[in-house]
Amino acid sequence: MSVQTLGDQQPFLIDLPSNQDERGVLTSVEATHNIPIEILRIFYMHHMTQDRGVHSHIDTDQVVVLVHGAAALKLTCCDGGTSNYLLNDPCVGLYIPRLTFVEICEPSEGAVCLVLANTFYDMSKSLRNMQEYKDYIAENQNSIAKGGNPNG
Repeated sequence: MSVQTLGDQQPFLIDLPSNQDERGVLTSVEATHNIPIEILRIFYMHHMTQDRGVHSHIDTDQVVVLVHGAAALKLTCCDGGTSNYLLNDPCVGLYIPRLTFVEICEPSEGAVCLVLANTFYDMSKSLRNMQEYKDYIAENQNSIAKGGNPNG
């Protein structure tokens, strides 16, 4: 996998293959086939009583699917641009590239948020608030933009 440079990837929605018949709907996720990452970790959030996320990952790309209910996602990219998504369809995923600051807002009652990630969890490789995120981007912009890895 190539090293991501600042601003070279943006979030995008993914229509997940789904088949419906009288029994219901079957939606499939196949790593590197219908989503752009290799899956190394899967986690889900449920019984959410407040906003989640509010951080960024230095080296983790993710796909987020609201498998039940709805939530708004506010994303800030390393170029400073923001985008907003309302996820409320379990047949649609949202690709979130590394170095994107994520805020999961206003989850509906009973919402279940599934996250597929291409790395194992390492809290030392996350930026836990917006100021830390902005400082990291400013400090590492040149080395990341040249394709280097500021973390060795």
